[in-house]
Amino acid sequence: MARAATTSDAFNAIAEPRRREILTYLVARERQVGDIVVALKLDQPSVSKHLGVLRKVGLVHVRRNGRHRLYRTNAEAIRPLHEWTSTFERYWQHTLVRVKQRAEAQMHRNPESNSNKHEEKP
Repeated sequence: MARAATTSDAFNAIAEPRRREILTYLVARERQVGDIVVALKLDQPSVSKHLGVLRKVGLVHVRRNGRHRLYRTNAEAIRPLHEWTSTFERYWQHTLVRVKQRAEAQMHRNPESNSNKHEEKP
């Protein structure tokens, strides 16, 4: 089965780690390409290509300010990604609760061995 194009949807676009870095960097405020290049230590052609992909799938907005283009994350377009990943967040929260319960149960079963671990040695 052929791999889907990176511009086919947001999920394929964010499969590339550098695109996720760019999205994260643009969350705080809109930025010029040069700011992204410097902050993320990427070359300019690469940043421009990644921004083009992100823009095509709607994950970033661009606006002109004189000769400059300013990019920002489109939070609304990220909502479907967030909703999908929240399914797994619930799973991990449940798993962490179980790990905590097991650790606490073990502490109650062996209180002496746990207290000896934290005592200072002379």
